[in-house]
Amino acid sequence: MKSLKITSQKREDLGKKGAKKLREQGLVPGVLYGKDEVTHLALSFSDLRPFVYTPNVFLIDLEIDGEVHKAMIQDIQWHPVEEHILHIDFLKIEADKPVKIGVPVELVGTAKGIKAGGKLKMNMRKLRVKALAENLPDTIKVDITKLGIGDSIKVSELKLDNLEFLDNKSNLIVAVISTRVAKSAMSLPEDEEEEGAERSEGEPESSESAESSEQ
Repeated sequence: MKSLKITSQKREDLGKKGAKKLREQGLVPGVLYGKDEVTHLALSFSDLRPFVYTPNVFLIDLEIDGEVHKAMIQDIQWHPVEEHILHIDFLKIEADKPVKIGVPVELVGTAKGIKAGGKLKMNMRKLRVKALAENLPDTIKVDITKLGIGDSIKVSELKLDNLEFLDNKSNLIVAVISTRVAKSAMSLPEDEEEEGAERSEGEPESSESAESSEQ
């Protein structure tokens, strides 16, 4: 998984007044939670934009007064009306301890059911996984090429080395569902299909027109 860097600084004034003053300066109060310690931070909102306005997930090289810590975003508190962050929480990542994180799903290929008139339905855009930081992928690739109409892929069908899926195994990730066009094409008997094909090549006279021509 890709890492991006954020520069921050420790803050000493931990009260509401101190937090308000930081926000007035365009800074965001935050906390880094580690195994044995909690570090209070101040960060630039502009530095956070690449992380909060994207569906992608990143590991973060969080620099605090020159010292770099590997971390991930744990929680963000937004202002209820205005578009700015009130507070952000980071979780420190230990190299030898697995982390739990949501990873975006990336669909690969074109389902054959779509070519037959079906419609693709995506139920899960992120999957919760557990792994060491070094084994976390940028996305979970799901190959949908072989999906016909009525077919689906569930969490239980995914297998990746050094990665544990935490969502319910029976959860449906993606499926190809029927549409009216697909249903009518599937329900049409073969003899009717052949008859329709013959008519398209050269429309025969109707019974009424045939009788009138005989008269």
